[in-house]
Amino acid sequence: MTQFHPRRGRNWYSAMGILFIVGGGIVIVRNIFLWSPEFVVDFIFNSEITNEKISMGMFAFGGFLIFLGFRRDV
Repeated sequence: MTQFHPRRGRNWYSAMGILFIVGGGIVIVRNIFLWSPEFVVDFIFNSEITNEKISMGMFAFGGFLIFLGFRRDV
């Protein structure tokens, strides 16, 4: 029989990770509506630092925080 962990993944790390992912998603969706998907993809792959690249970093950092939240020894 396996034990059920009701609080697994419900901690500060998971909450902040979700916040970072939602914040990055809002920026991407807003820019897709303001510009177009083609421009957003161009902004992601050009050599300048843009909002889209910051949003991708927010996705990565949010995923890392969620991973930390689901670790056993946190």
